[in-house]
Amino acid sequence: MNIITPTADGSNTLYNETIGEHYHSKHGALQESKHVFIDAGLKHAVLNFPDQPISILEIGFGTGLNFLMTSSYADKHDLSIEYTGIEAFPLTREELCSTLYSQFVSEKIWNDFIINYDTALTAPVSLNISQKLTIAHTTLEDFITLVSFDLVYFDAFSVQHQPEMWSDDIIGHVCSFLKPGGIFVTYAITGKLKRALKSFGMKIEKLPGAPGKREMLRAVKLQLEQA
Repeated sequence: MNIITPTADGSNTLYNETIGEHYHSKHGALQESKHVFIDAGLKHAVLNFPDQPISILEIGFGTGLNFLMTSSYADKHDLSIEYTGIEAFPLTREELCSTLYSQFVSEKIWNDFIINYDTALTAPVSLNISQKLTIAHTTLEDFITLVSFDLVYFDAFSVQHQPEMWSDDIIGHVCSFLKPGGIFVTYAITGKLKRALKSFGMKIEKLPGAPGKREMLRAVKLQLEQA
């Protein structure tokens, strides 16, 4: 069961009783999404990959907030995006609507998302001429793709509540989906995570964290000759 919960910036999140954790920071769901995934991730990817579209893989699609913020940013800046989310336990459309995230994006972006959500769980959908969405209804461990991504949003539940999602094997699996120069961003930063990423050919950056966290992590996949 998922319980709607207000956060400090006025946006809502959901509490997952099975996992024992909220989908977003209680210090501000909207702030965290924008800070970690848009400001530190998407904006950086646009500089690294000026040719469109930007291909994005999200680990833990959850409430769709990161997608909605990405879609809104892309719409305002004339970006083309191809967005793939992985979600083993998709929320219902009713649960998505209960978050009230419709107030943070345009009516068109929200309607395009919510109307096509169920279809996106089974097949890729074009939301408009510049945005495509796929939600892989599978576990990360079982996810397979021939696509190499420009950007990974790693938004799994915390290592305290979902340690299997932060194992070296899983981190290596995720890194294999990135193209050279590809970017990995996450709200967390630990010594173990940094060591794992470095071992898979990633260059680590420590950045200021979202409200409630001192630091976050961004990593860039090195060219083979640099690794």
